[in-house]
Formats: sequence, C-alpha cells, structure tokens
Amino acid sequence: MSGRAERSAGRWASRAVQLSFLIALLVLWYGLTTWGHVSPILLPNPLAVLHELIQVITTGEFVGDLLTTLSELAAAFTISMVLGTIIGYLISRSPYLIEVFEPLLAGIYSIPIILFLPLYSLLFGLGEPSKIALGATISFFPIVLNTIAGFGHVDRIFIISARSMGASNYQLFRRVLVPAALPIILTGLRMGFTLALLAILGSEVLASLAGLGHRIAELDEKMDRAHMFAYITFAVVIAAFLNTVVSWLEAKGKR
Repeated sequence: MSGRAERSAGRWASRAVQLSFLIALLVLWYGLTTWGHVSPILLPNPLAVLHELIQVITTGEFVGDLLTTLSELAAAFTISMVLGTIIGYLISRSPYLIEVFEPLLAGIYSIPIILFLPLYSLLFGLGEPSKIALGATISFFPIVLNTIAGFGHVDRIFIISARSMGASNYQLFRRVLVPAALPIILTGLRMGFTLALLAILGSEVLASLAGLGHRIAELDEKMDRAHMFAYITFAVVIAAFLNTVVSWLEAKGKR
C-alpha cells in the first residue's frame, strides 16, 4: 500500500472512531432520558431537542442572535489580528525587545482574562463593545506571541544569504521573513480566532443584551431546557464549522 493510501485509510479510520464516539453519546443520552428516569428539567430527550432545533432553524429566529455573535467575532478578531501581527513583528526585530516582552506577554496570556468581564462591562456596557473588547484582548496574545516566534526565530543563514545577494529590506521581508514565519503566524491566527469565539460566546452567556450566548442564558432562566439545548447544539455546530474553515485555511496557507 502506498503512503498516500495509508494516510487516507488512517484518516477514514479516525473519522470512523470520532463518529462512533458521537453516536455512542447520543445513544447514552437517549437511554438516560427515556429509560433512566432522568428529569427533563435537567436533561431533555434528544428527540425533543431535535424538534426544537428544527423549529429554530425553520422559523429563522436565530438570525438576529447569530448576526450579533458573528459581527462581534469579526470585529474582535480583526482588531487582534492587526494589532497582534504588527506589534509582534516590531518586537521581533530586536533581540532585546524579544527578551523583554515575550515572557511578559506569555505571563499575561496565562491569566484567565474572562475574569475581568465585569470590568469590561463597566467600561464598555453590556452591549457589543464589551464583548468585542474582551474577545480582542483574549485572542491578541496567541497572535502576538506566534508572530514574535515566527519572525524572531527565522534561521539567520536565510537572512545572511539574502543580504549577500543584495536583497532590499522589502525583498527580505517578502521573500524570506514572511515565507519562513507564515506557518507559525497562521497557527497563532487560528488559535486567536478560536479563543475569540469562545470568549464572545462565554461573555454573552454571563452578561449581554443579545447574541447566541445571551439567548442560551435567557432560555436557561425560563427553564426551557429543550429549547436551550437546541440553541447550544446550534452554537456548537456553528463553532465547529467556523473552526473547520479556519483550520482548512491554515493548512492551505502552509502549503
């Protein structure tokens, strides 16, 4: 069997295991709620959740909340991407700045910034600005750190070789630095996007006026569990789809 065929077979085997795991979870869920005497107040039956999910999709009631969440995500990720890559590149140009700021930024990154949501809400209100600010802050750190790592650790032999052949600063940046650093930067962008999405959904659940997270929290307060789980399922599907697209773009950019 060729190497490509083996890799393809391995991917299909992995997908089969993942699908089997999901099916097992659904069967367990159905069994617990049908024969396990689990209260629907705690865990609704998956068929009831499916019915509510179909209603959510067919009626289009999700559109406003989805657009709010996606607009917050787009704004937060754009801010963190622009600031993270620019600041990371500027820091990477000096070994001294790398030595000073890389461990400092890594230390801040280890802090659970979601804890500062009350402060963000106080400064920016309960609307979209506080969610955008929080999402941009959280996603900024993996982007800036990976940008520093990407540009700051390019093999010196590449730079010396380009300079010896008379490359200008622009040519050095475009032909040497960017291609060498791009795989690491793309990984940082993917991580930043995922963290921005998680931060926005989480902050919407805790304190917000609109969005998918807000709708889930609202349904929880009303004890409408089946409807709530339908929105949770919808949000999970949207998040999985977005992460799949971003991962595909990352893999495509690394080729």
